[in-house]
Amino acid sequence: MKFSQRTAWDTGENVFAARVREARANAGLLDLTAANPTACGFTYDGPALLQPLSEPAAALYQPEPFGMRAAREAVARYYADAGASISTANICLTTSTSEAYSYLFRLLCDPGDEVLVATPSYPLFDFIAGLDGVRLVEYPLLYHDGWLIDSHAMRLAMTERTRAVIVVHPNNPTGHFCRSAERTMLEALCVERGLALIVDEVFLDYGFNDEAGPSFLANKGSALTFVLSGVSKVCGLPQMKCSWIAARGPAADVDAALARLEIVADTFLSMNAPVQHALPRWLRDRKDLQQQITARMRSNLVHIDQALAGTACTRLVAEAGWTCVLRVPRNVHGMPFAEAALEAGVLVQPGNFYGLPEGRVVLSLLTPSEVWSAGLQRLLKIANG
Repeated sequence: MKFSQRTAWDTGENVFAARVREARANAGLLDLTAANPTACGFTYDGPALLQPLSEPAAALYQPEPFGMRAAREAVARYYADAGASISTANICLTTSTSEAYSYLFRLLCDPGDEVLVATPSYPLFDFIAGLDGVRLVEYPLLYHDGWLIDSHAMRLAMTERTRAVIVVHPNNPTGHFCRSAERTMLEALCVERGLALIVDEVFLDYGFNDEAGPSFLANKGSALTFVLSGVSKVCGLPQMKCSWIAARGPAADVDAALARLEIVADTFLSMNAPVQHALPRWLRDRKDLQQQITARMRSNLVHIDQALAGTACTRLVAEAGWTCVLRVPRNVHGMPFAEAALEAGVLVQPGNFYGLPEGRVVLSLLTPSEVWSAGLQRLLKIANG
């Protein structure tokens, strides 16, 4: 039997993954990578969460390519709360940001066309792009007391087949917002080259202080821009599959894009009615869980900064998101740091999972405090020999 080359993935388990699987089977593993908010000890109001799913109107089938108007109006209010204005007509609901990316790849690209993506970044895009016949081209993020886009390298990475630039704001795992000058540069470059700008803002609400970065929907809108987000992070509800695309830019470009996107969305009609009816309530009530998550993140950051003082490890500068990046010894007793940590019963993510250089590991700031404390203590004992 022959299958598509788009699905010819190497599904074999690498050595580190096998060791993680074995370690999880044993009691006592301190997991500093836990990122599922529903399993990290936060308090959810189950009845209030589930009640809007039983809305009687959900029994009526009302196919809308971009989603029900009331649900899209709730998304528009979410952005209004953040100081950004977006028309309900410019919002398309999807079941996930992965699906949103796929819609946009199909909208913007022919097979073999290219999309620029940052490195380091979360390794989500490879599979989606491969399935849609799109080629990803990396542009580097540089670190020097903070992260920034290498705009010169970005220009060099562009070819005649480049169709879009992806920006994650704030980035995962580096946790940095695009600065004002970078936002201006990105818009100008996309206008100059006739490219679309795709901005993933799923972690926008989770700043390490009270000065969150503004949404790209607050930009002047000179470039055709698609902003992605969803309830997985905004409401801490990864199980309630609902995300969105919000389009902004020159009116003619936006109108042309939405006309095509509507056909893509109408082809799949993937959004289900109960979730759409519940979305206004979930977005309205998002603050309670966001505050719980933010308090955990900030507490864990204070703890780790105190613990790292005077050690062989440092935390790289970041501003937002659910992760932090540590600079650690490259090798401990002849093995990579993440493997040495796992042998000692602590799970961290190797930096190369995200395209980070050797001597970097990534931790989840959602980790419950008691696990965080015990895991850091053991981790630093390893780092300090």
